[in-house]
Amino acid sequence: MQMNLTPELAKVKKEIEKYAIEYGLDFFPVIFEVLDWKELNEVASFGGFPNRYPHWRFGMEYEDLSKRYAWGLSKIYEMVINNDPCYAYLLYANSMVDQKLVMAHVYAHCDFFKNNVYFAHTNRKMMDEMGNHRARIMRYIDHYGQDTVEGFIDACLSIDTLIDCHAPSIKRVRDHVERPVEAEEEEREVRKLKSGRNYMDKFINPPSFLKEQAKRLVEQQKLDKRFPESPERDVMGFLTEHASLEKWQRDILSMMREEAYYFLPQGQTKIMNEGWAVFFHSKIMTTRALKDSEVIDYADHHSGTVAPYPGRLNPYKMGYELFKDIEDRWNKGRFGKEYDECTNLVEKAHWDKKLGLGLKKIFEVRKIYSDLTFIDEFLTPEFCRDQKLFTFAYNPSADQYEIASREFMKVKEKLLFQLTNFGHPLISVVDGNYKNRGELLIKHQHEGVDLRHDYSQETLKNLYKVWGRPVNIETLVEDVPKILSFDGEEFKEFRP
Repeated sequence: MQMNLTPELAKVKKEIEKYAIEYGLDFFPVIFEVLDWKELNEVASFGGFPNRYPHWRFGMEYEDLSKRYAWGLSKIYEMVINNDPCYAYLLYANSMVDQKLVMAHVYAHCDFFKNNVYFAHTNRKMMDEMGNHRARIMRYIDHYGQDTVEGFIDACLSIDTLIDCHAPSIKRVRDHVERPVEAEEEEREVRKLKSGRNYMDKFINPPSFLKEQAKRLVEQQKLDKRFPESPERDVMGFLTEHASLEKWQRDILSMMREEAYYFLPQGQTKIMNEGWAVFFHSKIMTTRALKDSEVIDYADHHSGTVAPYPGRLNPYKMGYELFKDIEDRWNKGRFGKEYDECTNLVEKAHWDKKLGLGLKKIFEVRKIYSDLTFIDEFLTPEFCRDQKLFTFAYNPSADQYEIASREFMKVKEKLLFQLTNFGHPLISVVDGNYKNRGELLIKHQHEGVDLRHDYSQETLKNLYKVWGRPVNIETLVEDVPKILSFDGEEFKEFRP
């Protein structure tokens, strides 16, 4: 499919699509649109969806992208949307070799969107859904005013990371079955086992057994009174269901939550997704699509894509190199019990069983892994050494950041820690009726890093706007248990 492609671009698109299919990529139909840099920056500021609700953050993002482009600091080459059909945007000013590279990159992304299990639960008609969200929010703006609606959207967006990243795949909420009152009353009594004979009762129902049953009954009664019954990771979902909101506010909160879950798998698979796209644009371009006159330009732009980022991880490079490593290992048989137990370093260095399973393996990996499991499963000491991976830390005496460790386990641990919940704190709702006063209590699962004081205060403010009553968070501050509270006027801090 094509929108405003020139005949030359339409021909190139057909060619690249043919190569992608030959390599085994499976994707939704792709619609390409050619935009100038202003139009592309505008679409990018909306997250790739041109028809979104009005909000100041989109304008701020547009200004940032425009200035970066004008000053030569950055340039958007492509953008692709997880949808059926997929929508992709090309920059009008790009050279033909860039357009080829971008199209190959896009087809690999579309294959990943369609086949990776973490995207299986996403709305494949999100382009239409975003338009519906805009229409509903515009109606609320007309009725309640821009400032009122935008202020509430601000509060919702500030907590859009407080969702359950496993919710699309794991059902955590218990089914609530309506039971007759008589049945509930019956279950409140300690139930004895039937003995059939009175003289056998003390043997079948000894005092220790009845005492244990009574204890379980008390615990169950406490559980029945708890709200929620167990810690709820989906804070946005809990607020949508239980917060005292007006109808329009509940609708907006549900829309923001829906969008947060739509974008969730893109955060969960950033390294894999970009690595997959780079891997196949490299294969398609270097083996099929490049002309001799285009090699230097391609090499320049490809090397820029996979160049290391100073002080941070380049997901394009990390994913690309790891997919290449997996392909090489499975082609040569460098996996399994025999290889792992080999102690001859020379033999391991020249190990090659000529299995040729590389492409089959990476397609399997693409289907069932996320960044977290991808790194955990396939990062090896050899890979860390070859890629010169290390951890770094700030040295106060030297007033600079220095290499802290090159040990494989420490590097892997650091990477996994950064990828767990995207580096965001783990927060759960533990009590929706705290102190029996309708207050909200959430709990921070402390993993060795304290909450930032300014961030926690602003989040509590916005939670208060949504919940409508005092909100509290249980956490550790310098290893001391604390509860931070906001009642709508002032912040308080006390020991639980």
